[in-house]
Amino acid sequence: MGLFKTIFGSSEPKKEKVLPWLPLTEMSQLEDILKKSNDKTQLVFKHSTRCGISRMVLNQFVDAYDLNADADLYYLDLLSYRNVSDEVGYKFQVLHESPQLLVIKNEITVAHASHGAINEIDLRKFG
Repeated sequence: MGLFKTIFGSSEPKKEKVLPWLPLTEMSQLEDILKKSNDKTQLVFKHSTRCGISRMVLNQFVDAYDLNADADLYYLDLLSYRNVSDEVGYKFQVLHESPQLLVIKNEITVAHASHGAINEIDLRKFG
């Protein structure tokens, strides 16, 4: 039975990892993110709910994310909150992409990436 499990995996369902997402839905939250970044790293994950690539990258991010990370983690559904998404670009000085991860520290965007490059950012450097 051990060989069967090794080859085909366990028949037990995989336990889903749940991240401590904070929904980003209001423009006023952007100012809060800036202020909070002076004490704690702020992460903004912009996701397009209609894009398969965005979903794949989001799933990879969730799988790789360290739940012990000392950061606030915001989730932005950019289709539902387009105005907030647009303001993120202006406020944090980045071109709009999707999916996209922004790392904000001391009121500055210290890293940002899109698509597969999101999972190449070493978040431990910013903790």
